[in-house]
Amino acid sequence: MGTRLTITPPSDFVLRRDGCSYGYFRLAPNTWSVESQTLTRLLQLEDGVAVLTIAQPGAKPGESLRVQCDRALSANERREVKSLMSRMLCLDDEGVREFHRVDPRWKRSGRARIFRSPTFFEDLVKTVTSCNVTWPSTVSMNRRLCEVIDPAFPSPAQLARRRPQTLRSRCGVGYRDKRLIELAKMTVSGEIDAAWFEDPTTSDDEVHAALLTLPGIGPYAAGNMMQLLGRYGFLAVDTETIRHGRESLGFEGTDRAVEKQVRAHYDAFGAHKFRSYWFELWTEHEKAQGPAWTWPDKSRV
Repeated sequence: MGTRLTITPPSDFVLRRDGCSYGYFRLAPNTWSVESQTLTRLLQLEDGVAVLTIAQPGAKPGESLRVQCDRALSANERREVKSLMSRMLCLDDEGVREFHRVDPRWKRSGRARIFRSPTFFEDLVKTVTSCNVTWPSTVSMNRRLCEVIDPAFPSPAQLARRRPQTLRSRCGVGYRDKRLIELAKMTVSGEIDAAWFEDPTTSDDEVHAALLTLPGIGPYAAGNMMQLLGRYGFLAVDTETIRHGRESLGFEGTDRAVEKQVRAHYDAFGAHKFRSYWFELWTEHEKAQGPAWTWPDKSRV
């Protein structure tokens, strides 16, 4: 019988809403079950891989999360699971109330938390695999990385040992092959220090500037990594942003002109501008396809 854990989330937390709040919840090794309304995740823990299934049976705000593991966990692994789950689900997000004050449109729905990966490195890889590509290709790349290298997602050490040709031919990452390996090697050597990026005493400007120096991290990727770090004062501008600016916000002109208008528009939301922007996009998708927790695997977001 595997270990069962109970995690007490914040009083406003709803798994299906907050877990299904960003496309990464659909990327391997995450699996969302529409039928059971559970999130299954493979994690590499101290004593090996474990398969965890997270549920919130009543789907009521603040109701306890129940985590079922496929094997027994040590005391250290239990603490590790709780820490990783907290990062993924943003259970320690202390800015929810302030966000709802700055942008009260989302208070009634409770939207505030944005799903992310259990580690900084995984978010880095998933961000690189989401640049200059369609969403189905991002899904495929991450699935193949798990199939070829590690079912619980490649660690920096595992990825650092791979040849670029392997990543290109077997994982379909294209031109990203060398960049992903370089990021992995920099992480293993300590040149990329996740703790520094996640330290709240490190300023947003310092973190953003450091991200832009990393292989494969341009303006869009840096903006996306900022929000995955819980630093929401930056936008991640791509073609979807420009579409939103034209179709939803009514801006006109060249792409550059629309981008400038979009940035000025969201400046009003200050340190929470990405949240305001993102939930506008996310609710557009949900109006077209239904709530994210009901999307079948073939759904494209």
